[in-house]
Amino acid sequence: MTHPIFPESSAALSARRKVLAPKQLEAFQAFSKATFADGALPEKTKQLIAVAVAHTTQCPYCIRGHTRAARRCGATPEEIMESIWVAAEMRAGGAYAHSALALDELEHLEHPASG
Repeated sequence: MTHPIFPESSAALSARRKVLAPKQLEAFQAFSKATFADGALPEKTKQLIAVAVAHTTQCPYCIRGHTRAARRCGATPEEIMESIWVAAEMRAGGAYAHSALALDELEHLEHPASG
């Protein structure tokens, strides 16, 4: 029998987390509730941001959970997919922007400072 890399989220896992660190779990849940509450940004927008960030961090649990939450908040499949494309562009943009480091290093290798 194969062992999954990412076990399915379950009530048993949630209960185990609570037993092992109840105060931290309570604090995290309160933080999460406050973070996603309507404020300057509505909850739907925050959930779409979370979907994008979850794809950037590549957390399978976050992807599933925030996709479900976004739908519960009224996000359309098209809005969810567009948020994923934003994440893809940001990851690609980060690689492009950081190419400056490689180009700088190449410059130093090709033209070492004389001293």
